Amino acid sequence: MTSPAEARVVLYTRAACHLCEDARAVVVQVCAGAGAGWREVDIDSAPALREKYGEYVPVLEVDGVQQGFWRVDGARLARLLA
Repeated sequence: MTSPAEARVVLYTRAACHLCEDARAVVVQVCAGAGAGWREVDIDSAPALREKYGEYVPVLEVDGVQQGFWRVDGARLARLLA
């Protein structure tokens, strides 16, 4: 993970979420390969985030644009970071 200012990718997650664990693994691998910074945000840390994302986690955001939820497609993420 990198500092928030350097992160092109934001992964919104919550604890005890198996899809979040899968998504994190993809994000770590793809971002490392692309040299892109990323950060993870626990939606349960803020009521507004919990209300916004609810059961849709994990949510992937790239360059400030939501790119999907539940499953992270590594090939698509790599294209977005290219």
